[in-house]
Amino acid sequence: MTQLHLVVPADIHDPRRPSGGNRYDRRVCEQLAASGWIVMLHATPGDWPHPAGDAGAALAAVLDAIPNGSLVIVDGLIASAADTVLLPRAGRLRQVVLVHMPLGQDGDPEIRRREGAVLASAGAVVVTSEWSRTLLTELYDLPAGRMHVAPPGVDAAPAVGGTETGGELLCVSTVTRAKGYDVLVDALASIAALGWSSTCVGSLDRDPGFTAATRAAVADAGLSGRVRFAGACSDAELEELFRSADVLVHPSRSETYGMAVAEALAHGLPVIASDVGGVPEAIGSSPSGPPGLLVPPGDVSALARALRSWLGDADLRRRLRAAAAKRRSTLPSWSHTAATLARACEAAPP
Repeated sequence: MTQLHLVVPADIHDPRRPSGGNRYDRRVCEQLAASGWIVMLHATPGDWPHPAGDAGAALAAVLDAIPNGSLVIVDGLIASAADTVLLPRAGRLRQVVLVHMPLGQDGDPEIRRREGAVLASAGAVVVTSEWSRTLLTELYDLPAGRMHVAPPGVDAAPAVGGTETGGELLCVSTVTRAKGYDVLVDALASIAALGWSSTCVGSLDRDPGFTAATRAAVADAGLSGRVRFAGACSDAELEELFRSADVLVHPSRSETYGMAVAEALAHGLPVIASDVGGVPEAIGSSPSGPPGLLVPPGDVSALARALRSWLGDADLRRRLRAAAAKRRSTLPSWSHTAATLARACEAAPP
């Protein structure tokens, strides 16, 4: 059996701070273990990717306790900010970096320098979408053979039926500006005359100031009774919300893939989302056409038009629901994700 060490942020199991990256790390751990790998999980303290205080020393201690020549996957949230820790140990450990969100895309030259150095020294780099692979290749000129794409998987889920009017809107993402909640609220305010209600699922404490401003905007628009912030939900609670929804609305400004998009489609739930990053890959297509509508990120008017079309056109709802139902069977499984990750690890030089 092959032993693997997975170095991840300390909050990987914290239900109060759910994230796509944490869910991805947990699921591939489970799948690799189920396929015979010995997986050693190292939850590493620190406010990654902005380490302060003893975070670097804590990471160094974790790595130094791992035997020479061991295979180590480091979550990119840690790795991209830990060049001073990882580079001196690159020759001793078989390092693989799992990049959920490339940090260098924001243009900060220091962050780009550090992330580039770490990725260049890694034996393999795993990303979650073709879009991410293209971006990292352009940013850092990494060898194509060292890059591997392992899209997030989905669990099999029962198909949803949807309501006749299509007015049950669901948004699943952390309440931050990056996820476009301000765009969502402004778009909903512009279609207040139509029949809809919106449930927003996601942590409310990642950016308390933005959350407060978003709640205030909802109140100012007179939507307090129609927009509900459910906070972080358990898997069972989220499952119930998927079952009662008509469409997932995903107005994110930045997304490497869009796990919530794929999870909605696993239920046969159509999607209205930003045309950004890897989201088009997550939405995909079917013989009936695309199972959703894409709009430019940050464009309130475009999102409002898409919502108007969805709510006002029964034939459009029928077509998108049919396409989403067919898309369900083509989504990758978590076992496929883990197998791709395993092949990337096996390809990392000793």
